[in-house]
Amino acid sequence: MADIRILVVEDDREINRLVTGALTREGFAADGAYTGADALRLFSPEAYQLAILDLMIPEPDGYAVLRHIRTACDLPVLILSAKKEEADKIAGLTLGADDYLAKPFSVNELIARVYAQLRRYLRFASGRDSGGVLKCGEIEINRATRDVTVCGRPVQLTAKEFGILRLMMENPQRVFTKSQLFRSIWEEEYLNDENTVMVHIHRLREKIEEDPANPSRIRTVWGIGYKLVQPL
Repeated sequence: MADIRILVVEDDREINRLVTGALTREGFAADGAYTGADALRLFSPEAYQLAILDLMIPEPDGYAVLRHIRTACDLPVLILSAKKEEADKIAGLTLGADDYLAKPFSVNELIARVYAQLRRYLRFASGRDSGGVLKCGEIEINRATRDVTVCGRPVQLTAKEFGILRLMMENPQRVFTKSQLFRSIWEEEYLNDENTVMVHIHRLREKIEEDPANPSRIRTVWGIGYKLVQPL
């Protein structure tokens, strides 16, 4: 993974140096930012392939930085935060984060998660997956360019959201359990982390459903998981 640059946004200078140092030893280029203002000044969609972001940074806070990144592009964002409550994790994922690691953390686990995010993101970004256009009712995706339209309207999805939608469109009517989705999209062992999958399904529905509260495209199969409904 040569030529990968990662933005590390963390106001604790010791942790910032720890993370950037570990990334550098792995062969990545890493830039450290200590405030939200620093992050916004450094960030551009073309400059980075991943961001590691603390939520509790000086103004603007990590939530604002995450919103800014998500309006600009879909590069993976890994939240690194002392906020351990489930509500905080859900809030971060809902805003568009791809992963969430609570402090204190293992550097080895952090690096493993970085590699997992980059593998998925670079595979989509390069178009190395098989090309072609998939259609399911009013939904259309281009597997090479990652363009998505719903009723002819362009829709911007994160890498994880695109991965979920693509998997379902390649297998319409198939019911996927949460563990199957997690293993396929996150490429990690499923550890009963249902909220991660549920939050991403919720975000995806908000973007592709006419009425997200009563979804007609991605249906919940109670007690099992989810499936994409193929229109008759």
